[in-house]
Amino acid sequence: MTVVDGARGTELEPVEVVDAELMDDDVPAVGEAAVPDPVAAVLAALDTDAKDHLNRIRPKKTRDGYAQDWEKWRAFHAWLAAKTGVPLPLSSITVGTFVSFVTYLDQVVEAPPNTIERRITGVTSEVRSRGYTVPKEATEAARRALKPLKLDENRMKRGRGKGAAIAPADLRTMAEAPRERQPQPTARTRRVFVVPEVARLRDQALNSLKLAVAGRNEEMSVLDDAHVQVVDEGLKVYVPSVKGRPPRTVPVTYGENRATCPVRCWRAWQEAKLAAGADPEGPALLSVDQWGHLGNTRLSPDGVGRALARCAKYAGLTGRRITGHSARRGSVTTGIKKGKRVDKLRRQGGWSANSPVFWEYVDEGTMFEDAPTEGIGF
Repeated sequence: MTVVDGARGTELEPVEVVDAELMDDDVPAVGEAAVPDPVAAVLAALDTDAKDHLNRIRPKKTRDGYAQDWEKWRAFHAWLAAKTGVPLPLSSITVGTFVSFVTYLDQVVEAPPNTIERRITGVTSEVRSRGYTVPKEATEAARRALKPLKLDENRMKRGRGKGAAIAPADLRTMAEAPRERQPQPTARTRRVFVVPEVARLRDQALNSLKLAVAGRNEEMSVLDDAHVQVVDEGLKVYVPSVKGRPPRTVPVTYGENRATCPVRCWRAWQEAKLAAGADPEGPALLSVDQWGHLGNTRLSPDGVGRALARCAKYAGLTGRRITGHSARRGSVTTGIKKGKRVDKLRRQGGWSANSPVFWEYVDEGTMFEDAPTEGIGF
């Protein structure tokens, strides 16, 4: 716009007209340094602290597993760089890299499909924790590539396989098994190993209660005496939270057989434990050495699983793979066969409503219910 000087009749230099309402006071002038936004700085600091906090409260076993998954991802990148001659950044998460990762784990590492599936989850978590994006289509492609591998029987045999379900009848076989374990043919000492009485009582209480509450190894390990309350109907068991899962309080009733009744087995173990000088407010399940000496430390999660597997081995239950998870599986399959309500079984073991593992156990328990071959004239 040109302005005319009315007094002299001459034109002045053009003047730029700007609407003052459109001016932004926060925009620095030319040559002026930008002032950091304090709000953005605080939010960024809170985000960083939150990520650190969430990583710290993650269970150690999960952190260690994800760290192993990340090492496999690094090994895959080294292998890929040797093949292509081009090293890729570890943050390269694409459909191509994730599907190639599945192929690498399957054909080069020869990992079982279930392990590959967990590696995908671990790498995804680790990449995100480092501030990188994981496209949804990449993880979906990896799982599609994994699907046919999970249907291959030979590939599934690479892993240890799932633990077989146990039932109360199996617990009776364990309870009635001889307390003497004969030496192996290759044993250097030919003495007979006798299971101490206090260890036998602990294992009976552990195994029966584990089946009754469908307890995980970690849940049984962190149980304290205060968590198991004796009531007229049996036991009221508070199962603490582990790995971020919500705690639960579940009922345990008297059983029909003394050797496998979780209530009577628990009370017998408590009497023996207190007689040995254990803390009445301490851990529910304590370690016991081979001479029958009661320890003062709680039984570890691995120790919980080994106790059940050891009892099954001593009882001659060697035709199936019995692990610490067998009790959880057996709790559902046995309950379904006895007509127990699905929702109560799910709450007893603390499964989520959409847990695929739980519904797999339900299907297993109802396999012969109204079977397609029943009553059709065979």
